[in-house]
Amino acid sequence: MTDKPSRPRAARAKPIDPAAEPAASRDLPPSSPAASGRVDRLAFLHEFAQLLTQARDWDELMRTLVDRTTAALGVEVCSFYLLDRDGARLTLAATNGLDPEQVGKVSLAVGQGITGRAARTRRPVSSRDVTTDAQFSWVRGFDVRGLHAMLSMPLLWNERLVGVLNVQTTEVRDFTADEVDFLGTIAALLGGLVEKGRMQAEAEAQLDRLSQLDAARAELLAVVTHELRTPLAVVRAYVDLLADAATSDAPEGRRTQVEAWRAGAVDQVTRLDRLVDGILASVRGEGLTGLRRDPFDVVAAITGTVGTLALLLRTRAVRWYPPDAQLVARGDQARFQQVLEQILDNEAKYAPPEQAVSIGVWRVGDEVQVYITDDGPGVPIEDWEAVFQPYVRLDRARSRGSGIGLFAARRLMEAMGGRVWIERNGYGGSRFMVALPAV
Repeated sequence: MTDKPSRPRAARAKPIDPAAEPAASRDLPPSSPAASGRVDRLAFLHEFAQLLTQARDWDELMRTLVDRTTAALGVEVCSFYLLDRDGARLTLAATNGLDPEQVGKVSLAVGQGITGRAARTRRPVSSRDVTTDAQFSWVRGFDVRGLHAMLSMPLLWNERLVGVLNVQTTEVRDFTADEVDFLGTIAALLGGLVEKGRMQAEAEAQLDRLSQLDAARAELLAVVTHELRTPLAVVRAYVDLLADAATSDAPEGRRTQVEAWRAGAVDQVTRLDRLVDGILASVRGEGLTGLRRDPFDVVAAITGTVGTLALLLRTRAVRWYPPDAQLVARGDQARFQQVLEQILDNEAKYAPPEQAVSIGVWRVGDEVQVYITDDGPGVPIEDWEAVFQPYVRLDRARSRGSGIGLFAARRLMEAMGGRVWIERNGYGGSRFMVALPAV
């Protein structure tokens, strides 16, 4: 007869000796002081994070940082040092308990004092009494007597040092491991927020500087263009006086020639006056929004532009054979001619003197397209887009311009619903293309 297996006897529960169990692994009842302390700290960190993310600007972020850390650690002083962009020094960014007038003025080298050592080692550094600690670097006019214990905690973000957070007390004492851990948790929370806040503050400061520069530029342009009106009016008057003097006793043929010269000079003065109006309109923000989009004869506009620039282009042959038929486009004729003048002016500046300039026009689909080219090598293909950027001049040795003509030409064409670009001309060079919507 086989004996039945006996049922294992239930083990008797033994009383737990709290002293024998490691503190780190011991679960504490919710009502214990340690658990309550952890809950309080979690609540503080949650509130702290909310306050930091709600800060309206960099200064408020810094004040919140030091004020809340002072309260959390129960210390008398909290200061935050921000690592400079060159990574060599730490500059005071905020303080609670010391002279706030020293913010931005007090600076320590990385490795200098307790603060600098925490930055260099990227580890917390503490001192029981800074008055007897050789590591401490006294800053005259900032550090005050009566402060003793100090704890410096580095702030890291993406393994990069952001700054150092310091707390100080009036009593001589050692900071507990729990306090070090808590300040380390605060530092870990702050690292990314501080760096992102700093980048935002720098971006806002840069934008403010650019806005101020833009306002100054607009004011300067407005003053200069306004002051141009008087000399233009005087030049116009002198042109008339010179023409009158030249024709008073001149024969008929001579008077006809002088009158033609007067008409050409007056036409250019009038054109300058229109340009002044255009610059003033651009400064007021109306330059690219007030362009007309009316039908006009592109062939007649090209012929008029070539005639206006005949003196400028007199050193080279100009091949322009107007087609018999009209080609009507929609845009601002005066501005369109201004674009053509800019491109032809570029030809006069950069094309070899012995090279002829060719101009043509045709309709392609829904566009009227105009080309301007010469017999030279043209613009290198790698620079086809670069020449339309502001202040770009490919040949600085021969350049007489500011480098904004083609940039302005593209903006004008786009504002009219057109476009301007460079393409191959089929003869080993390149050509400028200008297009407007066809009617």
